Amino acid sequence: MPGLRIRKAEITDAPRLANIAYRAWESGILPILSKQDDARDSERRRLTRAVGHGWRYAIVAEIDDVVVGWCSRQPGRAYIPYLFVMPEIQGHGIGARLLDRMERMLELEGASRIHLETPADHVRAVRFYEKQGYSILALKTQGRDGRDPFSSVHLEKRLKPYDGIIDEQ
Repeated sequence: MPGLRIRKAEITDAPRLANIAYRAWESGILPILSKQDDARDSERRRLTRAVGHGWRYAIVAEIDDVVVGWCSRQPGRAYIPYLFVMPEIQGHGIGARLLDRMERMLELEGASRIHLETPADHVRAVRFYEKQGYSILALKTQGRDGRDPFSSVHLEKRLKPYDGIIDEQ
């Protein structure tokens, strides 16, 4: 996408990141939940907390200085808990560019595999990750005592870790 720039997230991005995450969740995941009654408020709070704790490990995509998507990693692991793009511009390669950049960053740190998960019923997301080279490892059902089961797909991609010397010129 022309004019797309990827950079490290800054603390001032946090409210925008939380908003993008919520809007993407609302359009992609909320419709597949069986109980939607109080899901909106609790998910908005959860995503806001997640951004507050994880913005340091995130990268953002900007178009004309406006943040339109973001991807984060879990510190100390090759695991991506969040990848969100504004719903109205999904499907234009922004998520793929963010994911690719995060993978390259992890390769430089020596990671040989990367993991993530997404809701099993979110077919568009599962297909997106498969198209990016991820393979399904497992299906995990969540929920208590069999009530409101929610299944997630755990995916993995093999990376090519960088094993050379990085010159300090």
